[in-house]
Amino acid sequence: MNVYKTENVRNVVLLGHGGAGKTSLVEAMAFTTGLITRMGNIADGNTISDFDKEEIKRKFSINSNIIPIEFNGIKINILDTPGYFDFVGAQEECLGVADAAVIVVDAKSGIQVGTHRAWEFCEKFSLPRVFYISGMDNTDVDYMQVVNDLKETFGKKVCPFHFPILEGGTLKGYVNVVRMAGRLYNPDGSYNVCDVPSESEDNISEARDMIMEAVAETSEELMDKYFGGEEFTFEEIMAALKNSVTDGSIVPVQLGSSIKNYGAKMVLESIERYFPSPDKSPVKKYGKQLNTDETFICECSADKPLAAYVFKTIMDPFIGKYSLVKVFSGKLTNDDTVYNAETGESEKISKLYIMRGKNFEEIKEIQPGDIGAIAKLSLAKTRDTLCRKDTPIVLTRFKMATPYTYMKYSAANKGDEDKIAQGLAKLCAEDLTLKLVADEENRQSLIYGIGDQHLDVVVSKLKEKYKVDVVLEKPAFPFRETIKKRAEVEGKHKKQSGGHGQYGHVKMIFEASGDLETPYIFEEKIFGGSVPKNYFPAVEKGIQECVLAGPLANYPVVGVKATLIDGSYHPVDSSEMAFKMATKIAFKKGFMEASPVLLEPIVSLKVTVPDRSTGDVMGDLNKKRGRVLGMNPTDNGKTCIEADIPMSELYGYATQLRSMTGGFGEFAYEFARYEQAPAEVQEKEIAARHTEDEE
Repeated sequence: MNVYKTENVRNVVLLGHGGAGKTSLVEAMAFTTGLITRMGNIADGNTISDFDKEEIKRKFSINSNIIPIEFNGIKINILDTPGYFDFVGAQEECLGVADAAVIVVDAKSGIQVGTHRAWEFCEKFSLPRVFYISGMDNTDVDYMQVVNDLKETFGKKVCPFHFPILEGGTLKGYVNVVRMAGRLYNPDGSYNVCDVPSESEDNISEARDMIMEAVAETSEELMDKYFGGEEFTFEEIMAALKNSVTDGSIVPVQLGSSIKNYGAKMVLESIERYFPSPDKSPVKKYGKQLNTDETFICECSADKPLAAYVFKTIMDPFIGKYSLVKVFSGKLTNDDTVYNAETGESEKISKLYIMRGKNFEEIKEIQPGDIGAIAKLSLAKTRDTLCRKDTPIVLTRFKMATPYTYMKYSAANKGDEDKIAQGLAKLCAEDLTLKLVADEENRQSLIYGIGDQHLDVVVSKLKEKYKVDVVLEKPAFPFRETIKKRAEVEGKHKKQSGGHGQYGHVKMIFEASGDLETPYIFEEKIFGGSVPKNYFPAVEKGIQECVLAGPLANYPVVGVKATLIDGSYHPVDSSEMAFKMATKIAFKKGFMEASPVLLEPIVSLKVTVPDRSTGDVMGDLNKKRGRVLGMNPTDNGKTCIEADIPMSELYGYATQLRSMTGGFGEFAYEFARYEQAPAEVQEKEIAARHTEDEE
């Protein structure tokens, strides 16, 4: 592929609900431009974008993929993203480097939750956008209904640039409102000019007026022409529309059928005409120049200091590691030495590539604003900045969704633990919404993801790519043990076995300390030397070891005050070990006599849902022993419900919340404190732990 100058590059992310037709649109665009000679389809698993074995098996996108397409002298980097919520990380990594977006909407399904999220992403990242209504070849679809729904939902700036031409309910072409001309599709995706059907004139007139008003508002000169009744030239219209689309004051709506290759060429033409090149993008990337401590603003120029952002990492057991980068400033060549300001290390670039699905093509350089791949950078990670050592720059990292769904994982076959660890490390390097936690307290390994489907895919990838089987199970939750009353007990450790024996004897008081954040408080009130001072550390050591796993259910102990009040010793047989053992006997006895209880972790939960779902969600939280603390309105007709809830009740909550809210609900939580668990919860947990210990 040729090297393209910045002004001839477009970076476009495809967004939309799962199954809306994003991957099919990529396929049609690739076929239209001659990149492929035959269109694949999702059912057959042979598309250029969804090539991963998991994607082929499940028949939906899981990973983001970059498909560079050459069209009319420009290079369009198509960033195809999955639409299902569990793979939001793949969307976010592409949004951080895109300059515009195409939101794909299925004509039959209309606006779905994925459409709303796509719009919210575009608003958050200030991306110019176009709606593409796919599946217009299906029967019983109502284009105007979808357009009106888009206007009602997202505002009057949504404007149809295309209207369908139907014959007997079958899509035959479209009307180009900007040019006021009809187009009839050819089988190869091109079109022939035709007259505007009379039945379309009313709808077209309204859209045409909106377009002309948008054109007039771009300058005083055009406003004067508009009110003077003069016609705009085509050049004036196109220049004004490009400004209006770029600044977001107008959002075009187009249509097509990707399966039949109807409309892909029109989308490519819109990308060329309306979307900005990286140097004209409204999306600005900032960072810090470390040697001057000044804010660095990327100007997308080859004359500026190098700042290349690693937005995606590919770790493949066969092809190795590739770091996908967008050059925000300066340019990269295939013999460069780059400095990683995050690690403080320099690395030599051996080869540069462009990635097209699963294929790689070597290139000599990456111009500012363009996207490419670097092979075998050992130190670079996703969200790192590559720069020059004399101008160290760190670009602002894009934020990734926080994973809250977690499961316990273990090897299905003994001896596979190392392979699993290596495989998971590589998957975590690729996907920043995966997180591993070693829970030593409960002797379990935890894996966090966005949802159950996300974790299921991880297990499948481990089996397919790294040939290891992993079992996912419900995790143990981090309960605590404490006491409610006071108990005075003694513990005696006495052994005699030829020669020196062992003798330790303590009398102690155990009571609640009132501090649930501290395992224990130790005091001694010994009078008359019944226990020598040199054994006090041994007594405390015994307590230290006991609080690691309490006698009630083997959970850590908190909030205990232990006071040594008396005891006895033997001048020959007493030792530190003997007094530590005596303390352990006393602790177990005193703890069980002081009304022991289990404490459960309580989290502060925030659930953001549409107003219509607040009643269902609050009712569900009450069933889960949650305490609703407040409700706060947010943007876009949503409510944030704040509640305290036991952590154990949130197991599987991601799936439950999506079911209750139609996919619109989101939640986040953080640990708040420990509280005494209800009696039935304690009994169930204690019984489960004892069964586990016996096994």
